[in-house]
Amino acid sequence: MDRNSENLIPVSMAVILHILLFGSMLVAFDWARPTPITPMVIQATLVTEIPDVAPPVVEKQPEPEPEPVVEEPEPEPEPDNSEELRQQAEEEKRVQDALIEKERLEKIRKQEEVNRIKKEREDAERKKEEEANKERKRQEAEKKRQDDIRRQREENERLQRELETEQRNQEIEDEERRLAANSSPAMDAYKFAIAQRIRRNWSVPASADEDTLCTVRVRQIAGGEIVGVNILSCNGDDAVKRSVEAAAYRSSPLPEPSTPDLFRPILELNLRPELQN
Repeated sequence: MDRNSENLIPVSMAVILHILLFGSMLVAFDWARPTPITPMVIQATLVTEIPDVAPPVVEKQPEPEPEPVVEEPEPEPEPDNSEELRQQAEEEKRVQDALIEKERLEKIRKQEEVNRIKKEREDAERKKEEEANKERKRQEAEKKRQDDIRRQREENERLQRELETEQRNQEIEDEERRLAANSSPAMDAYKFAIAQRIRRNWSVPASADEDTLCTVRVRQIAGGEIVGVNILSCNGDDAVKRSVEAAAYRSSPLPEPSTPDLFRPILELNLRPELQN
């Protein structure tokens, strides 16, 4: 065998090997299409001797282009919102604390309102009771005052009755004494003394005669002072009447009686002039 023949065999074997490898790659690609497989590339170095006769030209089949590998996008990193969460938690806590404080203040306000109403009710009841006590005491005082007035009135009426009885008895006794005195010689002597004093002070006018008679009412006070003279009757003229009145006033004070029972504030005297013969 010559040298060209020896070079042809390795070249043929290399071509066959390449064909087999390419066919295997096509089969494997069809069976495992969902997962693209990068074909294995085997590099080989073919050492040949250049034959004197050019080898037959073998058309080389183009290798199929590998399908592009779709790479999964890497997930974006989650943003760091810890500060926002902290602020949100603080805000929620602040709102919760505000609600709790509001509820506490509302409870305090309601309790204060209850206490205020209770105090006002107690004050009103106490004031009502005080007013009732005052009214009861006022009524008791008024009843006592009315009872005192009634008792005092009854006592005054009793004293008045007793006084009136005593006065009436005294008046009766005095009247009895006066009546007794009026007809007593002592009364006659008392009246005669008064008439005698008036006659001594009487300036008898010329128009009077022995038949002249004047009845005079004399009013006196204690001590015999004359406070009034009235001519009840007189058969003389005006000059005689005026002279009698003047004589009575000139006789003041009148003589005192021998006993107080004989004193009379009003005396009626019959006067005749004492004429000189």
